[in-house]
Amino acid sequence: MLHLTPELIDALNRLLLALVNQRQARVTVPAYAQQPGYWFGGGNILVDQDEVLWLSGRYRNAGDSRQGLAAGERGLECAIFRSDDRGRTFRKWAAWSKADMSRPGRRIISIEGTALHRRSDGRIELFVSSEKDLTYPADCEMFQKPGTGVWTIDRIVADSVEKLAPRSIGAVVENHDKPLYLHAKDPVVFDGPGDATHMLFCTHPYTWASANTSWATQAAGGQEFKLLRDEIVSRGAAWDVAATRITCRLPIPRKGIFSNLPPCSIYFYDGAECMREHDESDRAFRRPRGYSCEELGGAFFGWDSEFPSMVRLSDSGPLFVSPWGTGCSRYVDAITLDDGILATWQQSQMDLSQALVSHFLPMSEVESFLSGR
Repeated sequence: MLHLTPELIDALNRLLLALVNQRQARVTVPAYAQQPGYWFGGGNILVDQDEVLWLSGRYRNAGDSRQGLAAGERGLECAIFRSDDRGRTFRKWAAWSKADMSRPGRRIISIEGTALHRRSDGRIELFVSSEKDLTYPADCEMFQKPGTGVWTIDRIVADSVEKLAPRSIGAVVENHDKPLYLHAKDPVVFDGPGDATHMLFCTHPYTWASANTSWATQAAGGQEFKLLRDEIVSRGAAWDVAATRITCRLPIPRKGIFSNLPPCSIYFYDGAECMREHDESDRAFRRPRGYSCEELGGAFFGWDSEFPSMVRLSDSGPLFVSPWGTGCSRYVDAITLDDGILATWQQSQMDLSQALVSHFLPMSEVESFLSGR
């Protein structure tokens, strides 16, 4: 493995903090209500052959995934937005409800994370994860709470983003035979390293005690994904001991001190100290997150030739924390354009809703950070 020097680590950290800039970010897609439990996020940005930017995600309304439908609407709608001005503004292009995406015997209870992907043949894929009205495996069915289901990942394929429609939806990942990784959600899909298409996705056990990142690949020209690892990275030792969910791969521009190094990438991830609400001592250090589903952001680094080996850049604490609300900052996605890098993420607001925010870092600044300046 090539050595990641302190100089390289410092350049990466300064770049990441400038890119995922919590205070300079602007709201791109607000939640449907400006109050706790409402948010938009959990998707990515795709650039098509006409240089149009497409953004996918899901609207979430108030609810509690541990208590089922009786606790609220939760994952309400899968939506796609379009930008014709290089990401400065986005307008809603299409939206599908839970009923729109349900199928006989596979009623959707909650829509979760999504991912847009352009295949080598030019066709477009939309991956959508959702909680479905399915029962737990027999040996752990006593753990299933009334009104809850099982998370799985589906896919829609079309010739273009404009032609995507849920009538062609089909299953891609289901872990019904693996209770320790029963729930599969929040896909991240990208081509390479190598000739394969990779899918990283979040899993939870039947107990909901943790969140992990699994890895599957699809051979060039293939249609099926093959699971390679249930856990591609280990969970952390401190702030991310309960959850380590990779949300995006960002190839590092070959600039500055990275210009003569082999290709390498950043992998953004969400971490959590606990999957459930817990009390803190009044005399203890006040952590920015103390509740279920309030993840903070971190990052891994990896040389592309050594994928999936990665080095954690956020060992002792998170890199990305919202200065408002609960501190939640999660589902980072970043894409390199001709003139810079555009990042989006789901950020807690002062009113405790979570909006999708964005920040653009010009390539001149990217090069400056990667040059160690």
